[in-house]
Amino acid sequence: MALSITQTPPKLNLAQSPIAITLSESGDVITSSSFQYVLDLYYWSGVEGTPPSSPNYTLVKYPNESNVGIFDVSRILNSTLTELLEKNPSNVKLFKADGYWQYFNGTTYVTGSHVESNVGKYIDGYSLFQEPISQSIWEKTPHWPLMTDGPATQSSFDFNTGLAGVFVGDYGYGSQPTKIVYTTIYGTDDFPLNSTSASSGQVDQYPIGQSQSGFPEAGVIDYFIVQAYSGSTPMGTPIRYELTCNQKYPNIRIKWKNRYGQFDYFNFNMVNTQTFNVNRSVYQPQIGSWGGSSLSYNDYDSNNLNYLVDTQESIRVNTDWVSEDYNDIFKQLMVSDEIYWVYDEANDIVRPITIKTNSIQFKTGVVDKVIQYAFDFDYGQTYKLII
Repeated sequence: MALSITQTPPKLNLAQSPIAITLSESGDVITSSSFQYVLDLYYWSGVEGTPPSSPNYTLVKYPNESNVGIFDVSRILNSTLTELLEKNPSNVKLFKADGYWQYFNGTTYVTGSHVESNVGKYIDGYSLFQEPISQSIWEKTPHWPLMTDGPATQSSFDFNTGLAGVFVGDYGYGSQPTKIVYTTIYGTDDFPLNSTSASSGQVDQYPIGQSQSGFPEAGVIDYFIVQAYSGSTPMGTPIRYELTCNQKYPNIRIKWKNRYGQFDYFNFNMVNTQTFNVNRSVYQPQIGSWGGSSLSYNDYDSNNLNYLVDTQESIRVNTDWVSEDYNDIFKQLMVSDEIYWVYDEANDIVRPITIKTNSIQFKTGVVDKVIQYAFDFDYGQTYKLII
C-alpha cells in the first residue's frame, strides 16, 4: 500500500481560483466500500515553521471513478483573506495539508500512513481561462515579480504618485527581487526592496511616479522604465511609463485591486461628470389635536413627511486615446471588488467607489484605429452619513 500526493499546488497560489490537492492510494485497501480519503488543512500567518498544532479543517472524500480524492481548498483559504488591500498591502498567508485514508472494518475506523504537502502561500487573486490549474505564478504574467499584467507601456503625469506591489518572498522560481531599477535617459536609479521570512513581509511596494526620491520631473524626461532585479540580474519584462502633460480636464486617477491582489492605476484625463441623486421614503403622519377638546391643526403641520432620505453619488470618467493593450487590465477593473478614486494624491486621500458599468464593447486598433472608453462609478461613501 502506498499513499501519495499526485497533484500539488505551486509555491504561491491565487486563492480565488482552484487550489487542488489530489490523494492517490495504490493498495487493495481502496476496494473497501467505506474507504475514504482524509485531508487535514492548516493555515496560518507568520513564518513557515510555525503551523497550528491542530488542523483548521478536516475534509473527507470518497474516491472518484479514477480512485483518487481531489480536494479544492481555495474557498476555505480565500475566506481568511478579509482585510482590505488599502489596509494591508501584504495580505499573504501560509498553508499545508496532511493526507491519509480511513475505512470502517465493522468495528472501528482503520487509518493509513500520512503524507504531508510542502508549505504553500496564498494571496487574494484569481487565475484566468485558459491558464492550467496549478500553473506557477511567474508563468501568468511576463512582468512577474511585478504584480501586474501591465500593459508594457503606461502613462503618468508629473504629479502622479502611488505604490505598486512586487513579490519579494520565495515563490518557487529560485530568485527573489532585491531592488527596483528606474531607467531614464539620464541613467538608472535604484529602489531597495525589503523582505522577511514572515508572511506579512512577502510583498513590498515601490513608488511608480514622482514619489521616487530624486526622480527627474516631467519636462526634464519623457519616460521612465521600471524593472525588478535580483542583484544585477533583471527579472521579468519592464514596464515603461510615458510622462505626459496635464490635460484640459481635471484628472481622475483610479486605482483598483487587480488579479494578483495589488493595485493597478489609470489616469482618466478626459471630461468627467458627477451626479447627485436623492432617494426618499415618505409617510403620512396623523395631524390634528386628537387629544384635545376639539379637532384642529397647526399651520405648520404637514401630512407628507420624509422618514428616510439617502443619497447616491456617481461619477462618469473617460479615457484619452489608449492602446488595445489596456483591454485586459480594464477587464480586471470591471470585476474588481476594491476600487478607489485617488482624490488627493499629495495627502494620500482616497475615496472608495464601486464600478457601475456592467458591459463594455472592447475595441482593437486594427478595426477602430483610435480607442476610448467610459466607465461609471458609484461613491462608496455618499453625502449623508448613515451607519
